[in-house]
Amino acid sequence: MAEPMITIQELVKDYDDTRAVDHLNLEIGKGEIFGLLGPNGAGKTTIILTLLGLTEPTLGSVIIKGYNSTSQPIEVKRVTGYLPDEVGFSDNSIGLESLVYTAMLNGIPREEATKSARELLEIVGLSEAAEDKTKTYSKGMTQRLGLADVLIKKPEIMILDEPTIGIDPKGINDFLEMIRKLSKEKGITVLLCSHLLHQVQKICDRVGILVDGQLQALGDINELAEKLFGGRDTSITAEIDPITDQLVEELKTEGPIKEIHRNGETLTIKGSRDAAPLISQKVAQHGGKLYRLSYKEYGLDEIYQHYFEGGTING
Repeated sequence: MAEPMITIQELVKDYDDTRAVDHLNLEIGKGEIFGLLGPNGAGKTTIILTLLGLTEPTLGSVIIKGYNSTSQPIEVKRVTGYLPDEVGFSDNSIGLESLVYTAMLNGIPREEATKSARELLEIVGLSEAAEDKTKTYSKGMTQRLGLADVLIKKPEIMILDEPTIGIDPKGINDFLEMIRKLSKEKGITVLLCSHLLHQVQKICDRVGILVDGQLQALGDINELAEKLFGGRDTSITAEIDPITDQLVEELKTEGPIKEIHRNGETLTIKGSRDAAPLISQKVAQHGGKLYRLSYKEYGLDEIYQHYFEGGTING
């Protein structure tokens, strides 16, 4: 991992008799897009508040680029940008001037602030609405302006809390692509907190699964899937021409193959992933052509089901 930009050690946060975060340990590297996935009430917002120094931990520590969030909250805010699910701008504010105002609050001279604001409005696709009042903006436009507002202070870390709630599907894809591109081009570390699986899976380098304030799993999607489902049977689809009875009978004798179902020129095979090269070999031996060979990939849908719904995965 690259140098850690966020280090959370044994973090505990209690509200009266309720434990919102329970001994959380986590490191997020420079330039990484990390997805913190969990249902509402899992503790995501409490973690964000602690990272930003807006609430003190009951136990443990949070270090942001070497700064302690509790004892050095001003320093933390200088290197961190935060985008909530609902961005607030004054109804009478103008898009461009809103960004300039934020920049000047962060010590950037007006001329430089105006130049940076116009560049950012171009990046987030709001150049044509630069002089419009923010009350005329759609939800998607407001969130994009919010992203520009975060970027105007040139943060090294961005914390995004359910940033795409209420945006239409195309707008979501565009917004997430902007996040991914900015992170990779500028080396910005991103913490994306969400309960929406497909968004986390789309852009995050690693994922942490949070349940009742505890980190239940950590890794990239493939690592988590292999950990949970690596030993389970999978479903393999093979399109073959021709499929002969002899080929099917020989495949049934192979150890990694448990079941075979035929539908025209397609075989659906239940077994381990090790069956895939055996299928290719047998087809070649029988002089057939293998047009497609694929097996089921486990993603966040199945991982989510495992941790949050107590379901089981059938191969």
